[in-house]
Amino acid sequence: MMQLVARWLCRALTCVVACIVLVLAFAFLWTVLQITAVNDQGRSLEGTTAARRDAYRATATAINVDHGRASLRAGASIVLLQLESDGPTQEEPATVVAASPTSPAQTPAPEDISLPKLLLPRDPPEGKWLSGTQVPSRAPEAFRAHRLVNVLLLGSDEQMSDDNFIRTDTMIVVSLNVETGTVSMLSFPRDLFVYIPHGRMGRLNTAFGLGENLNWDPGGGFGLLRQTIFYNFGINVHYYARVDFSGFEAIIDRLGGVDIAVDCAYRDYYPVGTADDRRSGSSGYRLRTLPVGYYTFDGFDALWYARTRKYTDDFDRGRRHQLLVRAIWRKARGQGLATTLPQLWPELTKIVDTDLPFEQMLRLLPIVINLDLGDVQNYTFRKIYHTRNWTTPDGWIVLLPNPEAVAELMQALYTPPSRYQAALAGPRIAVYNASGEENWDIVASERLRWGGYNAIALGQLEASEDYPSNQLIDHVAAEKGSLVPGILRALNMSEDQVSLEVRADREFDYDVIIGRDYESCTFGVLPLDG
Repeated sequence: MMQLVARWLCRALTCVVACIVLVLAFAFLWTVLQITAVNDQGRSLEGTTAARRDAYRATATAINVDHGRASLRAGASIVLLQLESDGPTQEEPATVVAASPTSPAQTPAPEDISLPKLLLPRDPPEGKWLSGTQVPSRAPEAFRAHRLVNVLLLGSDEQMSDDNFIRTDTMIVVSLNVETGTVSMLSFPRDLFVYIPHGRMGRLNTAFGLGENLNWDPGGGFGLLRQTIFYNFGINVHYYARVDFSGFEAIIDRLGGVDIAVDCAYRDYYPVGTADDRRSGSSGYRLRTLPVGYYTFDGFDALWYARTRKYTDDFDRGRRHQLLVRAIWRKARGQGLATTLPQLWPELTKIVDTDLPFEQMLRLLPIVINLDLGDVQNYTFRKIYHTRNWTTPDGWIVLLPNPEAVAELMQALYTPPSRYQAALAGPRIAVYNASGEENWDIVASERLRWGGYNAIALGQLEASEDYPSNQLIDHVAAEKGSLVPGILRALNMSEDQVSLEVRADREFDYDVIIGRDYESCTFGVLPLDG
């Protein structure tokens, strides 16, 4: 009996061992087959990507774009094209061609951030003339070394026009660098005379309205404006946000007003009467002078400040628009509204027309919340240097871009601050008021901060008398990297207003004392006549 039990146990053990060996053999074979399948799939995908790239490069209408920097994820969406004729006839866009991803040079951005594809029109015939001028060649694409999300802020005037045509007199590109956590802003003058891909030359501020009236495909008004900006300036804007006058006022009033340091005196016509009278102009107008100072504007006054042009031009107006954007952000952040943006989104989108998806806003929100105004660089076009005046055969006074200077400006927009620039922003500048005018230390410090300097307004200087002239005290005496030349340029001061007082125990590296002759308005604003 014992022998039978022993033989049965031996056979059972043998069966168990055999089963284990078979299971291990099957697992090994299955793993080998899976690895082979993955390798085959990878080779197949590589072959497909290579074939699609070859087909893309062989397409006669394709635009030459570096696949490694074609979108936020360095190659997620290259595009072509919308055919164009001499008239506004639309054609179906070609199939989108996607490039394979490449490794980013910097710290990767969130992987779930993707961007809308850019559809481009075919170039016009070489040497073509329109509206008395030769159509410019397509601008070179600005090089992007980082992942960027570009949002175009638009302000439109349809509430004030009688022709049912939308003109976007405010056009600001806000370029968010999701790798460095910095932002660059650039204002486009409304009178830039550019090639619009519906087949005509025209003012840049008309492209959105033309796209809306033509039902431009793809993207309507923004689609045509987006293509216009890429063709003429070489930058790709991904989303837009547009407000009209009443929407702009509503945003400012919702914040309880915004604080603005006004560094140039302005004078223009201003409606009188009650709030309703002011908005309708029914009680007439008077000349209003806004002196240099620090103000809290409600929505109506902020709009007046944004629009005034009587003693100035669109170049300075673009700068003021950016100052207002900065002020809105500072107020919203100070009130903690940035963190509640998801809850405010339904209310905001009733005022703001935008194609930025809610999900995309949520992805970008952590970057935006951590943004400080010191991380914002501001750019504007400069008269004569970036543009030249020209009159069309129909008598329109417009601005023609100077291609080389504009290309440099677009590249600056795409370039985050260098380490050297960041180091320059580090030294501390104390600004004291000895002018006899209220808050001029705030005005001067804001002017310096606009230039990227770490300036702090410290109020009235402890002295019994006002200073007749500005003073800059240098406590560093650095032979290299001195901020003195930059401070002098920003505040419109001269070298004879500089004194040297080296201090090893200094709290601030530079002291600026604002005197009665303070005048930092260097933006082409005409002096007021009495």
